[in-house]
Amino acid sequence: MTQTPAAPPSSADAEVVDLCRDLLRIDTSNFGDSSGPGERKAAEYVAEKLAEVGLDPVVFESEPGRTTVVARVEGADPGRSDALLMHGHLDVVPADADDWTHDPFSGEIADDCLWGRGAVDMKDMDAMILAVVRHRLRTGRRPARPLILAFLADEEAGGGLGAHWAVDHRPELFEGATEAISEVGGFSLTVNDDLRLYLVETAEKGIDWMKLTVTGRAGHGSMVSANNAVTELAEAVARVGRYQWPVRLTPTVRSFLEEAGQAFGFEFDPDDPERLLGQLGNLGRIIGATLRNSTNPTMLRAGYKHNVIPGRAEAYIDGRFLPGQEAEFAATLDELLGPNVQRESLVHDIAVETSFDGPLVDAMSAALLSEDPGARTVPYCMSGGTDAKSFSLLGIRNFGFAPLRLPPDLDFAGMFHGVDERVPVDGLGFGARVLDRFLDLA
Repeated sequence: MTQTPAAPPSSADAEVVDLCRDLLRIDTSNFGDSSGPGERKAAEYVAEKLAEVGLDPVVFESEPGRTTVVARVEGADPGRSDALLMHGHLDVVPADADDWTHDPFSGEIADDCLWGRGAVDMKDMDAMILAVVRHRLRTGRRPARPLILAFLADEEAGGGLGAHWAVDHRPELFEGATEAISEVGGFSLTVNDDLRLYLVETAEKGIDWMKLTVTGRAGHGSMVSANNAVTELAEAVARVGRYQWPVRLTPTVRSFLEEAGQAFGFEFDPDDPERLLGQLGNLGRIIGATLRNSTNPTMLRAGYKHNVIPGRAEAYIDGRFLPGQEAEFAATLDELLGPNVQRESLVHDIAVETSFDGPLVDAMSAALLSEDPGARTVPYCMSGGTDAKSFSLLGIRNFGFAPLRLPPDLDFAGMFHGVDERVPVDGLGFGARVLDRFLDLA
C-alpha cells in the first residue's frame, strides 16, 4: 500500500514550534573547552532541513564536532546582489536538570511555553529562520534579495571556533552580504495595552575577559610577609570590583532612553538616566548595564596549602566596554590595578554600533506593525556580545532582530543563561510571521 506523504505546513508558524522543540532536544552544551557534545548533531539536523527544500548547505568544522552550517538562497530580483545574512548559533550554555522545573533538554511544552536550554538563546531564532525559509521555498516565494543563512558553533564561548573562525577561514561564504539580523532584539516591552516597544539591537558592548596575576615571595605561613601575592591581588581586585564607572551615554543608549521616557511619560534627564530604569521592569538590568563600562571579578586562584604563602596569585575579571570607550576603559583599569598587577586579555572582542535608520529598519517596523498594531521599534545597546562582532569585520551592518511578542510578566532578561529558560509558544508563531513579512520588505 502506497502511503501518501504528509502535506507540508500551510504557513511558517505551523512548523516553527516543532523545529524549535527538535533543536532543544539536541544537547549542544558549550563548556568553553571543547569537552561538551559539540554542535555536530544539531548542524546535521539543520542541514537536512535545508536540503529538503532544495538548498545545498555547506557543513564545516573548526575542530572535530564544532560544526557550522551555511547556505545561500538566491534572490528573485536578478538586479539585487546585496545579500542579507540571517545567522544564529547552535550551542547553548550548560544546564543542570536538577535545578529545572522541566528537563532542559526535553523540549517540553507547559504553561503555554516551550521549555529548554536555548529556548531564547537562541534556538528559537534558529527555528524561525528554518521555518520561514522552508515555507517560502516550498511555496515559491523567494525574497527579492539573496539570503545567506548561517547556523554557527561556539558563540557561547566567544565564537573563536564558530563565527570568528568562519570569517577568518571561509569568508567567501558571506560574499555580498551587506546587512545581517540575529539574536537579542525584536522582543517586546509592554508599556500599556495599546503600546509595546520592540527593542532592536543596534549596538553591543565590547568584551575583555582578563586574567590578573601578581607575583610575590613564597614562604612559610607563620612568618611575617611583606610581599604577599594574595594580599596584593585581593586589594587590586577589590578596587576594580568596587569602582563606580562613570555614565557614558552612547548615541544608541541615549536614543533608547529618550524614546522609552516618552513612552512611559518620564522626561529624559541626561544627568540622571537611571531614574527611568525602574519603569522597565526586569529589562532595567540590561539597560542599566549599558550606561557605563563594567568590571566584575569572577574567579580567584592562589596557593595549595594552608601554611604556605604562595608566590603567585591569579584573578579573573569579566570586563565590558561601551562603543567608543575602549581606550578610557583600559587606561582606567591600569590605574586601578597599579604597577604590580599583570593584566592579560584571554578573550577580547570589539564593541559595535550602527545607526537606527534605513530601509532595513523600516522593514522591521512595518513587519512588526503587520502583526501588532501597537508596536513601536526603538534601538538599544546589548550589555553582552553576539556573533555580530565577527561579521562586522566583513563590513556587514548588524542588527539584533529575533521578533517575539512577550507576556508583560515574563522575566525575559532572566531567561538568558538562567534556570527554567522558556519561550511562549504563541511568541514563536508571532516571530515566524513577522520574519516572513520582513523578508517581503527587506
